Amino acid sequence: MYAITGITGQVGTALANALFAAGKPFRAVVRDAAKGVVFAERGAEVAVADVDDTPALTRAFEGAEAVFVLLPPLFDPSPGYPESARSIASIRDALLAARPDRVVVLSTVGAHATEENLLSQLGRMEGVLGKLPMPVTFLRAGWFFENAQWDVAAARDTGVIDSYLYPLDRKVPMVATKDIGELAATLLGEVSTGVRVVELESPLRTSPDDIAAAFAKALGRDVVAHVVPRDEWESRFVAQGMTNPTPRMRMLDGFNEGWIDFEGTPVKGRAGVDEVIAQLVSRGG
Repeated sequence: MYAITGITGQVGTALANALFAAGKPFRAVVRDAAKGVVFAERGAEVAVADVDDTPALTRAFEGAEAVFVLLPPLFDPSPGYPESARSIASIRDALLAARPDRVVVLSTVGAHATEENLLSQLGRMEGVLGKLPMPVTFLRAGWFFENAQWDVAAARDTGVIDSYLYPLDRKVPMVATKDIGELAATLLGEVSTGVRVVELESPLRTSPDDIAAAFAKALGRDVVAHVVPRDEWESRFVAQGMTNPTPRMRMLDGFNEGWIDFEGTPVKGRAGVDEVIAQLVSRGG
């Protein structure tokens, strides 16, 4: 039996679907019992635990052969990342107490980058969880195609989507969350030793122009990408409610300048940008 955190998100849901399809029993770890009902109705166990509640998280992990760990995303962290540090420590302590046979951790492309940026939170998580006594696999995934869900309305209504990635023809590592979930399901069942890193991206690297073209194909209208100048980023992010936009801006710099990338040769997923964008358009984002 596996224990799965972050199961209500896109990656977690894809992982759950893959495990259901494979007939693998698992425990859905949720913060709100109501959100566990859909998994219970399909035959999964449910445990209620907040990631920062170490005793509850320990109980959720106990008896599990393998645990899937997903750090709750935090796009506007306080300086020094105290929120994620607290969650990482809680996850570590719960795993030490529960002692599963192995752990699979969702990480990110660029987790190894030395320049501080939003993804440094996951790099720090790798540093902490990589010291656990049981085998740990870090699944480093590319930029989610599904981030484009925020562009569906603009693409449909105006034919112009904003891009913080540039130049517009620069191709970066991206991936579909369905492919992440399916690979995570496979990794949970693999017996390994020590610490290993598995990197994952789509069959082809993808540019903002490629995303615009995928929207054009799905919508049957012209769609173009428009670069948001860097000197406008901070004011835009603050207007959106962010109080500490620098980590997010530095993450974007990392993709644009090329120092956020994979270390090795990534595994290739199956889904491409056209498929994912078509799905986003079909459900309205």
